[in-house]
Amino acid sequence: MKRIWWIFACILVAAGTLAAAQGVQGNNNKGNVPNVLDYVISPTSVVFSRTFSEWDAEWQQWAYSIPVANHPLFDNGDCSVGQAGPVWFLGGKFCNNANVNCSTSNVQRACTIPSGKFLYLPVYNGEDSALEESEAEHRGQIDYQQIGYMRQNYDAWAGTPPTYFAMIDGAAVPNLDNYLVNSVVFGFTIPDDNYLKAVYPAPHNNFKAGTYYPAVDYGMYLMLAPLPVGTHVVHFGASWPTWGFDVTYTITVTR
Repeated sequence: MKRIWWIFACILVAAGTLAAAQGVQGNNNKGNVPNVLDYVISPTSVVFSRTFSEWDAEWQQWAYSIPVANHPLFDNGDCSVGQAGPVWFLGGKFCNNANVNCSTSNVQRACTIPSGKFLYLPVYNGEDSALEESEAEHRGQIDYQQIGYMRQNYDAWAGTPPTYFAMIDGAAVPNLDNYLVNSVVFGFTIPDDNYLKAVYPAPHNNFKAGTYYPAVDYGMYLMLAPLPVGTHVVHFGASWPTWGFDVTYTITVTR
């Protein structure tokens, strides 16, 4: 069964102090080399009254809502597109079997972020929705549109995870497996120029503008506390046997 899978990441660290948020505590690193755990928030934390499972859903809602013509994950818009509130969403590159460029994806991006923003992002993730099952995956078969079935997709996929890494100024983010999480069940809204049309091959891409329910997500997500003003270079990647990503972000945090 063909599923849409994405690899998304953007991990940022520099010397500084964690900003306050509900349920968030940081380490007190006294060394000369920044400790990434001073900035990566525990996946069991509650940030602005939401769990990671709830932030997963909001990340997907953000990604669904942006037209492809100016979508940052298609490199058609910068990272400020669609952002609002104290948490910004970042990502890597859309990918599925319909996109032949997935096997050789090497992404270079520059991104400017206002100071004081939390960042929520997946190292890699995948989603499924009743809309996709009904229109493309298993058209006319209602059993495949049930939440239980969509969750089972993740159980099968999790048995063969990719290899992956995330480097921040030469330092690796440790224990990434601890950040695997399922989303809550959620609804979403897509424009006419939506990413489902772009990533599914014709004729299985007749996804019309509207609001849909239900959908679910599974992935390796990081929540980062606000980072100090300055420039940060981040290198990350992930790969399956036949395709993968190598991504470098140059991030400027402004006052």
